Amino acid sequence: MMGNNRRFSFGANWQSFLERALTPERIHHAMDSLRSFYGENDLKDKTFLDIGCGSGLFSLAAKKLGARVHSFDLDPLSVTCTRELKRRYFPESNKWTIDQGDVINVDYLKSLGQFDLVYSWGVLHHTGGMQQALENVAPLVAEGGKLFISIYNDQGRVSRYWAALKKFYNQSPKPLRMFIVLGVATLWFIHSALGRLVHFQNPFPFKEWNQKKKERGMSVWHDLVDWVGGYPFEVAKPEAILDFYRGKGFRLAKLNTCGTRSGCNEFVFIRKDKGTG
Repeated sequence: MMGNNRRFSFGANWQSFLERALTPERIHHAMDSLRSFYGENDLKDKTFLDIGCGSGLFSLAAKKLGARVHSFDLDPLSVTCTRELKRRYFPESNKWTIDQGDVINVDYLKSLGQFDLVYSWGVLHHTGGMQQALENVAPLVAEGGKLFISIYNDQGRVSRYWAALKKFYNQSPKPLRMFIVLGVATLWFIHSALGRLVHFQNPFPFKEWNQKKKERGMSVWHDLVDWVGGYPFEVAKPEAILDFYRGKGFRLAKLNTCGTRSGCNEFVFIRKDKGTG
């Protein structure tokens, strides 16, 4: 668990994303991502909770798929981003509500009720209290409902290295932060290019970047800034997440792991009905 060191401004990064990178194509890809993971063609008449809504892209995608959406984020700039998307696309809707809220605040969560679909991609490990956050989201899922979360993969010593770099980034002056991100990007590019050359492939990872956009509608650059700066930072092995939610009465519906690499393991759990045992 992380201490109370300076937090990364996720909202500032997402404001840049909305201004420079959001396109109809990215919105379409975000909608496809939700369809794929939840296993439903549309979300009509479903209730959808977006925990740590960030840019608001996935709240927007859920709303476009027909869901009744509630979004919240601790970062006020992220709340502003999400409200801006509502203003652009659904200004008159009373079926999309947005709050500033904290997933660690149990009293706030109790006020929300339960939802058919709960979504929290890449958020719970940035709270500074991941175990408590994992605990807190479970009661928000209605019986038979689905929980979609992603959690950073535990790589042991490598994860400790990333935690130290992220802490350094957030304690650095703004001019230095850009050089840190560019340095990480350069090292990642060289590593990726060498790996491709060894396998007699095109050394340029443009195909990977395009695939990333298709998978979640996100921007490679903004995701990189998010990755380098994202602090607090905690990690977990997939087995630990599986065991935890099974103990809470959930069953696994879908799992994507990143193996031994950096990145997020993605989970979709279904909360069992009390009558099913």
